[in-house]
Amino acid sequence: MKLLIVGLGSMGKRRARLAKGIDAGIRIAGVDTSDARRAEACALGLADAAYPDIPAAVAGFAPDAALVCTAPLSHAALIGQLLDAGLPVFTELNLVDDGYDENTAKAAAKGLPLFLSSTMLYRRETQYIKAQVADFGKPVHYIYHIGQYLPDWHPWENYKNFFVGNARTGGVREILGIDLPWLLDAFGPVENLTVQVDSISDLGLPYPDCATLLLRHASGAQGVLAADVVSPKAVRNFECFGDGLHLFWEGNPKALYRFENGEKQFVDTYGDFTHDPRYSDNIVENAYVDELANFFAVLQGREAPRWNFEKDRAAIALMDQVQAAGEA
Repeated sequence: MKLLIVGLGSMGKRRARLAKGIDAGIRIAGVDTSDARRAEACALGLADAAYPDIPAAVAGFAPDAALVCTAPLSHAALIGQLLDAGLPVFTELNLVDDGYDENTAKAAAKGLPLFLSSTMLYRRETQYIKAQVADFGKPVHYIYHIGQYLPDWHPWENYKNFFVGNARTGGVREILGIDLPWLLDAFGPVENLTVQVDSISDLGLPYPDCATLLLRHASGAQGVLAADVVSPKAVRNFECFGDGLHLFWEGNPKALYRFENGEKQFVDTYGDFTHDPRYSDNIVENAYVDELANFFAVLQGREAPRWNFEKDRAAIALMDQVQAAGEA
């Protein structure tokens, strides 16, 4: 298979590396407007060729499918361009619903897969939590805090110089865009949302740096979700409880527990996992691999994607409510 990766930043390079790990025979070409990024991808062996734009790549490489790994606000136009070129498309999370109607209609008309990333749905811990809640069959509550210090996200560049510096695709919205899909998948649609926002840092952001959400799910579950870009230590603390169920997760495969027989008992969902030391310990490579494998299986007609644009609208609608609270 010949794969085109549009955007050769940190995520584009990660996707290229993992795709080659899945299938060493995959040929990869990259697209990036930066001469330095194109040269680096080729020098690292992550791309067999690199081009400054999509038309040049399509003409010179003739790819079978494409991945969009650029900043979120650029996705809609790039997806449309790739679909026009007759390519199935995998896109990183969008954070906004720009172009959703046009691109989903275009993909359907052309019979092309349009695959939307939602990596947390591929974490085995989140799938374990979902299964336990479903088997429990009674209402539960959860408390979930996700905090990350924004300047640490891309330490090689100023946080105001990439997409988290934009209010439409800010850091808190990014956190919600990553985690709301699996919460909706595990606990069901949200029928009521209450939001509190605040700014408690000197980061100088054009949006609140903290948000606390109270979510009432149609299933009867209720959750408190706190997201911030202020916490000096990256943290992901989740607790779910009901009358007979108590789960704890600290965001990494070594910290998932079930309270049973009077004590917290470790739940091993992986056995073995891969962690890139450049990232926080709550980011494991396995989920990214499983997600790409799902995309490749979708291309072959063997599997369905776990997330899609229609489901994503529900998550984006919640994110819009949080943003509106910050603008009020």
